[in-house]
Amino acid sequence: MELSTDLIAWLRLEQTPGVGNETARRLLSVFGLPAQIFAASHTALCEVVTPRLASALLAMPADFRQQVDKTLDWQEQPGNLILTLADTAYPRSLLEIPDPPLMLYIKGRVSLLDAATVAVVGSRNATVQGIRNAEQFSEALSLAGLCISSGQAAGIDTAAHQGALRGPGSTIAVIGTGADIVYPARNRHLAHLIAEGGCIVSEYSLGTPALAPNFPRRNRIISGLAKGVLVVEAAAQSGSLITARMAAEQGREVFAIPGSIHSPLSKGCHQLIRQGAKLVESAQDILEELQLQTHSPQIKAQQEPVSVDASESLLLQEISFDPVHMDMLASRTGIGIASLTTELLTLELGGQLESLPGGYYRRLA
Repeated sequence: MELSTDLIAWLRLEQTPGVGNETARRLLSVFGLPAQIFAASHTALCEVVTPRLASALLAMPADFRQQVDKTLDWQEQPGNLILTLADTAYPRSLLEIPDPPLMLYIKGRVSLLDAATVAVVGSRNATVQGIRNAEQFSEALSLAGLCISSGQAAGIDTAAHQGALRGPGSTIAVIGTGADIVYPARNRHLAHLIAEGGCIVSEYSLGTPALAPNFPRRNRIISGLAKGVLVVEAAAQSGSLITARMAAEQGREVFAIPGSIHSPLSKGCHQLIRQGAKLVESAQDILEELQLQTHSPQIKAQQEPVSVDASESLLLQEISFDPVHMDMLASRTGIGIASLTTELLTLELGGQLESLPGGYYRRLA
């Protein structure tokens, strides 16, 4: 089996040094398919690009034969597929955005790329409550028949994928490396689960490592595939805010979960809400705002009640959803530090509160 001549031409265009998406689309609009670009003369190419870039287009990219062989081997593996802008199966939602990827490397269920989708994004260093929110919102939306797109990063992204895989809506992971690389490595098992039951998508050629500029750029695909973007937790300067901005530019809805005014990871969400994002407290809020037809009733996540003794109950009364320092708790309750440490640990293991850096605690339930 060989790669088609057309796909080889698309690969060559992708691999040509100095040709980005914008330049490639300009060339395609003038000459047609990539094969026609490479059949053009240097003079004709110079009417669209610089002479230097025209020369680069007419020269075969370095190590191109190896890239073709690598792509062939990858595409022959079950569940792997490559789509170009010219393919009829290319997701329609991405054709609507200002900067659609030239090529998509796909592992898994390609049909999900045209499913009704909500993006769920947030901090890599998420709180326990943030992780729970991402899982519960994603699971509820998936149970309602919606697909969840995210970026397979640590923290909120991971929780979103895990929650979404529990429902029929499933999940799409848009990654910032080649589709043959798992990043971060600790998400290898999750990546396998997504490839089996969901879909992994990359616009980057095979073998592309984890490069910092690629991750903000892939965010336009996460939002572009979706009808709306939910930001669960985000600091004031956060990649999730980039996704939200791109979503707004693409005409998608933006949703944000509010949090404590004292939490750095709530600052980004509060900023989005001030700028017009929809404040949401449940998955149902998103479904109603998007006016989506769902396949199953909305399900609210519930926690089993945890029994606490009298001293733990007294302690919980002194802990709010805003952080409070351990020394302040000792002063308020009169509980000795040794006993206080034990009771705080018991409540944390029971899912009642969360420990924060610097000796602070806050209530979760």
